[in-house]
Amino acid sequence: MEKTIQLLDCTLRDGGLGLEDSFKNNISDVGFSETDKMEMADCLSDAAIDIIELGSIELSDHDKTRFAIYQDVESISRKIPSKHSKNSLFVGLYRGPDTPIEDIPEHNSDLVDGLRVIIRYSELKKSIEFCAALAQKGYKVFVQPMLTMRYTKEEISYLIDAANDMGAYALYFVDSYGYMDEEDVRHFFTVYDAGLGKDIRIGFHAHNNMNLAYANVKSFINEKKDRKIVIDSCITGMGQGAGNLQTELIVPYLNQKWGKTYHYDAVLAACEVLDHYQSSNLWGYSVTRLLPAIYKTAYKYAISFRKQYRLSYVEIRKILESIPEEFRHRYTPENAKKLLELYQASNEKSL
Repeated sequence: MEKTIQLLDCTLRDGGLGLEDSFKNNISDVGFSETDKMEMADCLSDAAIDIIELGSIELSDHDKTRFAIYQDVESISRKIPSKHSKNSLFVGLYRGPDTPIEDIPEHNSDLVDGLRVIIRYSELKKSIEFCAALAQKGYKVFVQPMLTMRYTKEEISYLIDAANDMGAYALYFVDSYGYMDEEDVRHFFTVYDAGLGKDIRIGFHAHNNMNLAYANVKSFINEKKDRKIVIDSCITGMGQGAGNLQTELIVPYLNQKWGKTYHYDAVLAACEVLDHYQSSNLWGYSVTRLLPAIYKTAYKYAISFRKQYRLSYVEIRKILESIPEEFRHRYTPENAKKLLELYQASNEKSL
C-alpha cells in the first residue's frame, strides 16, 4: 500500500518563489542562505522523503540562487546532496516553456531525476509540447496545470490525453488560489483516474488559504484506490501566499495510517532550518489571504490592497466580491489599481 503513495517536498522551490515574490513586491529582502539550502536538502533526504524538489529553473539576467532559482538543469543538479537516500528522487521545476528545448541536455545519472513544468494557460499547447520533449529526453515529467479549477472539461481531457501520449510521470491538479474543497478534490481525482493510464500518477498540490490543505489531501488519499499518487507538501507550509500542506503535519499521518516509514526527527530538523524565516510572516493563513479564496480570485490582489493601499478587510471584500471576470485570475499592479478606481468611482456615485 505504501508504495502507491509518494510525498514530494517542495519547500525550496515554492518557498523560494515566495521569497522572490516578496522581494519583487518590496515586502521583504529575505533569501535562503547557501547553508540553509544545503541543510534543508540533507534533512529531507535523511527523512527519506520520496521526492525532493531542489528549486526552480529559469533563464534570467540576474543571480536568483538565494531564491533557489537556477539558470539550467546542470546548475540545479549540483544541489543534489552528496550523500542521499537511494530511494529519493530529485526534481526541479520549469516555470514555463521558455528555455529552448535544444539547450536542455539528455537525461543522465548526474542530473535530477525529474522535471516539473508549470503549464501556462495562455500557452497550453506550447507548454504540453515542452513537457513531451522533456519526456523524450529521458526525464520523469510532472505536468502541473496551475489553477486547475479554471480549465474547461475539454482542456482537462486534452491534458489527460497529452499525459498519456508522452508517458508522463504524473499529472497534477493544483489548487493555486486555495479555494478547492473536498468535492472538487473528488471530482478531479475521478476524472483523472478514469482517463489516465494505470502507471501515470495523479498529483495534488494544495494551498492553505482556507486552512483546507490537510483535509483536502486526506480526501485525496482516501480516493486513491489502486492509483499511484503524489502529494505535495512543504516544511512549515512555506510557500507563496498562504502556503501549502505542512510536511511535518502529513508525515505522522502517512506513517501511522498508510504504512510509510519517513524519519520524523529529520523532518523536525528541517523545521529548525526554517525557524528564523517564520518571524517575517511571509506565508501562512491570514485574513488577507483568506478573502481572495472566498471570492475565487488571485491572492495577490488582497495583498496589494492591504499592504500598498492600506484598505480595510471590508473594503477588500467589497472589491473582490464584484471583481470583473477578466481580472479574476490575472493579477497585475495595473489591474489592482483599476479595480480600486472602479470601487472608488462606485462609492462616489452612491453618495
